Amino acid sequence: MTMIVDRLQAVRDRITTACAASGRDPAGVRLLAVSKTFGPDAVMAAIAGGQRAFGENYIQEGVEKILTVRESLAGLSASISSHASPFEWHCIGPIQSNKTRLVAAHFDWVQSVDRLKIAQRLNEQRPAHLPPLQICLQVNIDGGPTKAGVAPDEAPALAAEVAQLPRLQLRGLMSIPEPAPDFVATCAVHQRARDLFDHINAAGVLPQPMDTLSIGMTADLEAAIHAGSTMVRVGTAIFGKR
Repeated sequence: MTMIVDRLQAVRDRITTACAASGRDPAGVRLLAVSKTFGPDAVMAAIAGGQRAFGENYIQEGVEKILTVRESLAGLSASISSHASPFEWHCIGPIQSNKTRLVAAHFDWVQSVDRLKIAQRLNEQRPAHLPPLQICLQVNIDGGPTKAGVAPDEAPALAAEVAQLPRLQLRGLMSIPEPAPDFVATCAVHQRARDLFDHINAAGVLPQPMDTLSIGMTADLEAAIHAGSTMVRVGTAIFGKR
């Protein structure tokens, strides 16, 4: 537990330093702890360190973890379960059609929508008693052959369609580019995501502007923050190697 808390603080320090170097307020960059393949105990350790947002790639594993952590939190003191910031669970992995109901019922955010069909199913299956599902479109910003995501030139039209679905709230874009050889090249790739984000917002096709640019992970969060990331997704630097 202590190791995870210490690593969390180290990542937060990296974010603060990167923001200072880019002339940004650290409050403008959120940390998503990617807990895939790690058990509920690791998540509880991160919660003890003040972390409140978690990302899961594998849907069945994620749902089981959400339920287990929720049960554990219910047994804790009111100081954690009632007076802390709300917990968020983000689905950041690929979604097959037969898994949309699980995602719609248990997650708060989905960052991996790249097809209208998946968005429509999530919209139809989001339980009425829950708030709208928060959505980021995954964009294959550099055309990586092994990467999921909508093509950049198709993203504005998809954003406009998703924004009309009443049980979803479009929040922004997410990308996972191929590794670049150096800091400058990495910044350039992330800047393409920022430019697309700004272009869609400026086009006037959305009922309200997007506010989330989810780019940057353990290895490249500094470059992503330099390009304008508002959310970095960090797993290895917090939980260790998988």
